[in-house]
Amino acid sequence: MKKVILDVDTGVDDAMAIVYAAHSPELELIGITTCFGNVTVKEATRNTLAVLEKLDKQGKPGKSIPVIEGAKETLRRGEKTQYSRHVHGEDGLGNALTNQPQGKPEPGEAADYIIEQVRRHPHELTIIAVGPLTNLALAIEKDPEIVTSFKEVIVMGGAVGVPGNVTPYGEANIVADPEAAAVVFGSGLPLTLVGLDVTLQTLLPRAHLDVWRSSGRSDAMFLAEMSEYYMDFYESCYPGKGGCGLHDPLAVGVAVDPGLVRIEPMRVTVVTDGEQTGRTVGALEGESKIGVCTGVDADRFLKHFTSRIAGVEI
Repeated sequence: MKKVILDVDTGVDDAMAIVYAAHSPELELIGITTCFGNVTVKEATRNTLAVLEKLDKQGKPGKSIPVIEGAKETLRRGEKTQYSRHVHGEDGLGNALTNQPQGKPEPGEAADYIIEQVRRHPHELTIIAVGPLTNLALAIEKDPEIVTSFKEVIVMGGAVGVPGNVTPYGEANIVADPEAAAVVFGSGLPLTLVGLDVTLQTLLPRAHLDVWRSSGRSDAMFLAEMSEYYMDFYESCYPGKGGCGLHDPLAVGVAVDPGLVRIEPMRVTVVTDGEQTGRTVGALEGESKIGVCTGVDADRFLKHFTSRIAGVEI
């Protein structure tokens, strides 16, 4: 089993990623850190706890997974003022959150928790980061030596060979904190980038939500409810698609089975000023190369993901 910390800004696809990871026996989910992004960090923490409580109701170890609150603002630019409520709903969970979770986050800061865990588990820890990279950048700046002690870092972010999704150039997680992304990409971490180049090739059909609802799993039914709002947004942007992209879950899928994607080593830099702020620029030459996902077996991934969520193969 891989020891995993999942770093999230919990909106709808983050919630999918949490449930996917929790149902994957290949992964030992030792902690979840939260960040601003789709919603405020307080809301991301609340949403994460709410998803874990749905896992608890079916005997899963939700409450045994610590949640540690992280960055409330960007690395250099101060507090973010615009969030993705038009994509993920006012509550970040497709307006499906009807009750406040009973759980509370652990004391401490996410960056300190990351440092503590990588020191405790040298060369064993995988970080799956599916929100802005602020927590990881803060950890690196506090303790630069940790970069040599990770097993791997898998980042959902960027758009190397395709247009962005919040600007013509930039993907949401990178645009949210470009300086943090620049720190992480330039750090020398063993990093795999799961960006829009591959995540937009994955599509969860709306019909799968009925299978989730009939599964009897409280977490699957919760995901089905919140995904309706998310899919409506996708339909408004991509008419006729009939579903939604599986951005954050694919990063978990790559942790479970790297063979789901084709990976090419590239040097990736981040534009941090001007019109193209947040753009991820890939080059085949140069040092500090990271693995950029450039292809995905979308059908195999979808079957794997949906079977873990529903408990049956679809």
